[in-house]
Amino acid sequence: MVLWGTIINAVAIICGAILGSVFTRISDGIRTTVMQGIGIAVGLLGLTMALKTENFLILIFSVVIGGILGELIRLDHWLNELGQWIERRVGGKGKGNIATGFVTATLVYCVGAMAILGAMDSGLRNNHDILYTKSMLDGFSAIIFTSTLGIGVMFSAIPVFLYQGLIAIASTFISVLVSQEMLEAIIAEITAVGGILIIGIGINVLEIKKINVANLLPAIVVAALMVPLISKTSQLFG
Repeated sequence: MVLWGTIINAVAIICGAILGSVFTRISDGIRTTVMQGIGIAVGLLGLTMALKTENFLILIFSVVIGGILGELIRLDHWLNELGQWIERRVGGKGKGNIATGFVTATLVYCVGAMAILGAMDSGLRNNHDILYTKSMLDGFSAIIFTSTLGIGVMFSAIPVFLYQGLIAIASTFISVLVSQEMLEAIIAEITAVGGILIIGIGINVLEIKKINVANLLPAIVVAALMVPLISKTSQLFG
């Protein structure tokens, strides 16, 4: 079943969020220290991902063009609006801001190599090992996120399921459209751009500066499109 890994991932987030809502008596000191640790680890993960790029021009142009598109579309605004709508629907009860928890968790769980590569592996080879591993990590982090940011973290399971599910389904058709070499190049640049976004998430978690990471999400699509475009262009003029 192509979507099995994605289903497990969404369930792990929900279970972690439920546990996090139960274990709310975690001291502020522990929460702060753990969140700082997560922020540093997330930033380091993003750095290692960003360094996987094979063409820094693609990385830079993707972030610039993607950022412009994101600002025009106002993705960060609409994600926050969705989170606030959920908050109004559930009454906004509990610790933390539901919109903040929803947006933060959605970005952390969706923007990353494991989300993309895991979903693609599910679609291409029906292998869910990467998503099983991601499910364990997401489940544990959901406990911490929920105890700190509130129950809004649980609702991030919905976009995670839709996002990874669509990638998994789309990946079943990729192998007949592009070569293995091209596919590896696309994955490398998507991973690198995702790393930049992950660094931004780490900075937000550490509260160093507010970065509208959601508005940079189109950069991932731009990177995926630029790789075959540059390849075709170099073949024509090379």
